[in-house]
Amino acid sequence: MASRDSATGNGRGAGSSAARAAVLERIRAATRGEPLEVAVPRDYATRSPLAGDALVDRFADRVSSYRASVHRCAPDEIAQRVVVLARERGARRVAVAPAVPDDWRPDGLEVVIDRGMAASALDRIDGAVTGCALAIAETGTLVLDGGPRCGRRALTLVPDWRLFVVEAGQVVGSVPEAVAALHEAASAGRPLTFVSGPSATSDIELSRVEGVHGPRTLDVVLVAPK
Repeated sequence: MASRDSATGNGRGAGSSAARAAVLERIRAATRGEPLEVAVPRDYATRSPLAGDALVDRFADRVSSYRASVHRCAPDEIAQRVVVLARERGARRVAVAPAVPDDWRPDGLEVVIDRGMAASALDRIDGAVTGCALAIAETGTLVLDGGPRCGRRALTLVPDWRLFVVEAGQVVGSVPEAVAALHEAASAGRPLTFVSGPSATSDIELSRVEGVHGPRTLDVVLVAPK
């Protein structure tokens, strides 16, 4: 392995620190230590023009484009839909967030309530079922806020199969709308996780690999009255 001389700044040694300090000193000299007043335009759209069924349809379309599967059902069909999807995915043992409603929990499967399971135990789970804080139509993104119905972040990142239940009323149009709605959770310091499709990376030779940083397979059960 070739070595680098830290004194010359080739690497992250003393030379690099000295160069950084020099750049910062030039910035301070140019601004005389006074904060720069930069006008940031805020005239971008903050709300989606869509509403109702059109908003939900846009979300479903965007989610599908990320190689996630969307399954629509009525409120009283959630558990049945979860069972069908679990069997299709070969899942027999699933974890759920602590506040997932009883009528979301499927019969015929082993259901484990996640109350701080170790990562090694989660890794032996076939899949996880939770709700979400909200969903963003324009980006096809699911947002988790660490609440009892969403579960902790590990429940989303460790199991290989992930199923989210999204109620139609949770779908917002745009990212600014989502940010505004998440203000309370952010102020409380709860972790916010944004999920857009299955985990995927193209870091190695631009070849897409799924399941490296999170679930390999993602299903969304979209709930709306018929």
